[in-house]
Amino acid sequence: MGAVKSKRMPRAVREQQMLDAAVLTFARRGYRAASMDEIAEVAGVSKPLVYLYLNSKEELFSAVIRREAAALAEAVRAAVEPGVSADRQLWSGLKGFFAHTAEHPDGWTVLHQQARTQGEPFAVEVAVLRAEIVEFVTAMIGAAAQEAGCDREPAAREVSGLAHALVGAAESLADWANSGGPGAGERPPAKDTAATLMNFAWAGLGRLMAGERWSPGS
Repeated sequence: MGAVKSKRMPRAVREQQMLDAAVLTFARRGYRAASMDEIAEVAGVSKPLVYLYLNSKEELFSAVIRREAAALAEAVRAAVEPGVSADRQLWSGLKGFFAHTAEHPDGWTVLHQQARTQGEPFAVEVAVLRAEIVEFVTAMIGAAAQEAGCDREPAAREVSGLAHALVGAAESLADWANSGGPGAGERPPAKDTAATLMNFAWAGLGRLMAGERWSPGS
């Protein structure tokens, strides 16, 4: 009686398995040091199979970046509560962002630390994600200005600058929280990290919406 053949794993499932292994390897070894042999070993497949599915190390890294970027953007969009005040929308979006980066620290490391330092085309992929999130935050700050009914609505350039500053702060804070940096101790809950940024940013935004402006004086 012949041996029973095991069912072949569907291509899509096998590919995700390889991408999972690649995320872990790239995050912990770095793009340059990571090898296809190591990725294949972590995935539990042969190196020729990795090449068959994903062609090259460069294409594999690009596929990882695209997958992790899409997952992060979707997590933020899905977290935002519709039909609530602008501050509640920002709060829920930040919670979604920090929850995702905390739950997928290797993916965040690949996006924010590895991809950005390897030049084109990898840095471009991350720039697209960042632009999407900045655009989303820009719309929320603009909505907050309208909601507040402030006499002097911030100019489009100012709103864009505030959105870039807020996104940059969120990225830096995610690095700090996930690395257990100075003063962080154990990784703080995503809700606490989001509250830290809200306390820093929204108090200032609230005063801005009320028409207050900081002045350097004489």
